[in-house]
Amino acid sequence: MPTFYCYQRCSTCKKAEQWLVEHGVAFDKVDLVATPPAEADLLRWLTANQARGLRYFFNTSGQHYRQLGLKDQLDTMTLQQAAQLLASDGKLIKRPLMVEGEHVTAGFKPAVYEQEWLP
Repeated sequence: MPTFYCYQRCSTCKKAEQWLVEHGVAFDKVDLVATPPAEADLLRWLTANQARGLRYFFNTSGQHYRQLGLKDQLDTMTLQQAAQLLASDGKLIKRPLMVEGEHVTAGFKPAVYEQEWLP
């Protein structure tokens, strides 16, 4: 069963969750900020989805991202460094994050969810 990592105060997460419920997609819900994914899991997902690039997994519009000046650091960051950073602060992760095994989507677009998460 997929895991839906979300932040309860995020309107995009609410839209995604509503979409999943309306389409009958079963999922386990985890608060992304209170319980961010483990570094080992993030490293596995980053490695399996390298073609998407690191930016795909980062909340590039978030305050924490801007405060840390990550825009200029992502191009030289290793997968290990990225996984460590993302695991340390759930607000750095693009949300919602939907995961099942190595299958991952970050953010919410109905067309992507329809293609990736409908049975």
